[in-house]
Amino acid sequence: MAIIKTKKIARELRQPNLGTILMVEEFLQNQKNMPIKLSEIKEKLPKQVMHQTLKVILEYLWKSGKISYGPNGIEWVFNLKANLKNEVISKK
Repeated sequence: MAIIKTKKIARELRQPNLGTILMVEEFLQNQKNMPIKLSEIKEKLPKQVMHQTLKVILEYLWKSGKISYGPNGIEWVFNLKANLKNEVISKK
């Protein structure tokens, strides 16, 4: 009697490093408030990023209020100056 062992394939969630996150942030900031599709982001990034890793980065940016998703694509919406101004006003 032969014992057949099956291999469990475990897919690990790809975790981006800080350099990759900053690269994607800078790229999206430089799009000048123009919506861009996910496929275009992957093509135009300076370095190749795995699809799953890019999705993790975009989810982080969305949760932190830096990007928005819309029917036309992904758009950078975070305004550092406005956020700092609001924080100073709220502390008074």
